Amino acid sequence: MVMATRDAAGLRELVDQRLGELLEQEMDRLSFLGRDGQDTLRRHLADFVRDGGKRLRPRFVYWGHRAAGGSPDDQDAVLAAGCAVELLHAGAMILDDVMDEAGTRRGRETAHLALAGRHRRLGWWGDPGRFGESMATLFGILAFTWADAALLGAGPRLAEALEVFTRLRVEIIGGQYLDVAYAARGAGGAEEATRVATYKSGKYTVERPLHLGHAIAGGDPGLRAVLSAYALPLGEAFQLRDDVLGVFGDPALTGKPAGADLRQGKRTYLTAKARQHADAYGAALLDNVRDEADVAAARELIVATGALDAVERRISLLAASAVDALDGTGIPPDARAALADLADAATGRTA
Repeated sequence: MVMATRDAAGLRELVDQRLGELLEQEMDRLSFLGRDGQDTLRRHLADFVRDGGKRLRPRFVYWGHRAAGGSPDDQDAVLAAGCAVELLHAGAMILDDVMDEAGTRRGRETAHLALAGRHRRLGWWGDPGRFGESMATLFGILAFTWADAALLGAGPRLAEALEVFTRLRVEIIGGQYLDVAYAARGAGGAEEATRVATYKSGKYTVERPLHLGHAIAGGDPGLRAVLSAYALPLGEAFQLRDDVLGVFGDPALTGKPAGADLRQGKRTYLTAKARQHADAYGAALLDNVRDEADVAAARELIVATGALDAVERRISLLAASAVDALDGTGIPPDARAALADLADAATGRTA
């Protein structure tokens, strides 16, 4: 690949350029929607993909490829796979926001609410909320379809890349199912929360992107297990950091209101640890967070029970375990150093 260093900004520029080209190509195919339809799609899907995100997953694709000894001639294929995971991520967030009834994402009104608001302002027929959710669901499905279009550029090892990408999609959908089901049942402790973290977030953020890069490189099968030994603890730590930010994060940085997970009754590892050490009143509080006062009280409880400290310790241990898994594996030094950097970036983030 053109990049000879671990410069994340350089890789982001390449991914953004390829994403922009792909989005314009796919928007042209939708000319039959007319000007209004295309403008709506551009505003709520294409611009959402183009303007946001840390491009963390394409970085794991790239360094999975490098770790497997991939050739610089694979640049186009690696970028294609990176774009595919970014588009899948965008679609997953749009659908997740519908399921969670979320109000903001990346500092902007969520797609389903913005589309409902437009329906309401224009006085169209039917229920605005239903319209917004229906349209956002279609946009999420379209993002998944565009991800397939991106992956078509994965080069001569497309079949191997598609096998990994299919597993990624199955796992994220299964993880989302578990997340919704546990919240609805009002059940689930630390073990269930860890399962959700693994499948809803960890695998598709770290493990499968690494495997995509490995597949494009035609890497040694044994190395795939090494990448998983690094990825699985790091993926869990990534989600644990997300859980902490969901409760204690600065909305100006995270782009969504703090405490949303508490209001939605999410069964996270953080809240599971708090429940283990809370009395009956505290457990009832965590199960009935309705307003800002409840959020503040729940935060105090999470700190007082030691749950926040326990999660921070677990994040540190998991991240260290991930990096240690790379020792003595024959992974090129630049790739090992970059993966260690990515472990820090994934777990030390504030957004």
